[in-house]
Amino acid sequence: MNNPQTIPGFRDVPRTGVIYVMHQARQRGFAYDNPEWANLGQGAPEIGPLPGSPPRINQLSINPNHHEYGPITGQIPLRQKVADLYNTLYRKGKRSQYTYENVSIAGGGRVALTRLAAALGNINMGHFLPDYTAYEELLSVFKAFTSIPILLDPDYRYQIPLETLKKEILGRGLKAMLISNPCNPTGQLAEGAELQRWVQLARRYRCSFILDEFYSHYIYTGQADAAPKLVSAAAFVEDVNADPVILVDGLTKGWRYPGWRISWTVGPQEVITRVASAGSFLDGGANNPFQSEVMDLLDPDCVLQDTAATQKHFRKKRDYVLERLYDMGIGVEAEPAGTFYVWANLSQLPKPLNDGLSFFKAGLDENVITVPGVFFDVNPERRRTYARYRKYARISFGPEMAALERGLDAIERLIARHS
Repeated sequence: MNNPQTIPGFRDVPRTGVIYVMHQARQRGFAYDNPEWANLGQGAPEIGPLPGSPPRINQLSINPNHHEYGPITGQIPLRQKVADLYNTLYRKGKRSQYTYENVSIAGGGRVALTRLAAALGNINMGHFLPDYTAYEELLSVFKAFTSIPILLDPDYRYQIPLETLKKEILGRGLKAMLISNPCNPTGQLAEGAELQRWVQLARRYRCSFILDEFYSHYIYTGQADAAPKLVSAAAFVEDVNADPVILVDGLTKGWRYPGWRISWTVGPQEVITRVASAGSFLDGGANNPFQSEVMDLLDPDCVLQDTAATQKHFRKKRDYVLERLYDMGIGVEAEPAGTFYVWANLSQLPKPLNDGLSFFKAGLDENVITVPGVFFDVNPERRRTYARYRKYARISFGPEMAALERGLDAIERLIARHS
């Protein structure tokens, strides 16, 4: 058998953290329909109906004309529907409003981010640590820009003081920032006045903020019995075509339709034009038949109803997971204000479980999957030799409650076996 590295012209392409752990788990017998396993590493939410949520789409009718290629930027009615949603949720009473020309549709979040990366020029782009594992290859493949890591301190609950962010932008000459908000994996959130000041920084110092807002519906800072809270930097943009603020979201997380692979980029028309050019050679456009089926999902009343149900359900799961982890001696320096992840500190566990990779491998013996924290040390091209976050794991409360109970029972057995 040929070793792939002996074939000329190809480089070694690493798997992202979640893909790596799933590959290892499948080799040990994991399957999605195997009731003996609990996937606490999954990066997707449960997809079934929730109490109080609108009915789920279970059947599609396809317009035969949509078997053709769709527009690179997506169907105009869907683009306008996305613009209308942002104007309704975040921009009531504001002079500057989004239109379809401020929206581009893509085949999922990674594709949308890849289009943006391909459209960037020869600049310095900042990103936080820890952050989303898939950013690593995204920041490695495109050579026009240089990625600059900005380390977040657990003593500050993985938040960055505004003055520190300003110094990073000015001192390193950053022309763009790539940020997940809420953050995967820490679950930390910039909202309200803090997020407004971020947008002001972008505007004043002409640094494009590319905000991955895929978890913007998973917010736990509001009152449990109050109206749902959604967070987006769109609320603080003054001029939609002048402020260098670009937002990426889609059906994957907030709407709990990960398999549909429909996402959108919202930003200045100039940016949308450039990402469309990138999409023309990168991916050729999003799934055309599905785009017309998305429209009802983006009605504001439907979005608010579904978000209310999601937040209530996932808040309950978050609280359950945190309580169980604390009882097992697993630390959490900053409880998640958003997302469906817990950034778990394993340092107080007995060896070898105090190492995220060893914790993951040992968990496979108990049919439970987690993601080692080291994968969130976004390190393009391995420019740094020291690996951070070895003592951490990302534990997802995306799965159904029964899977959470099964997985946490397995972790409890695992710790007892090593104590």
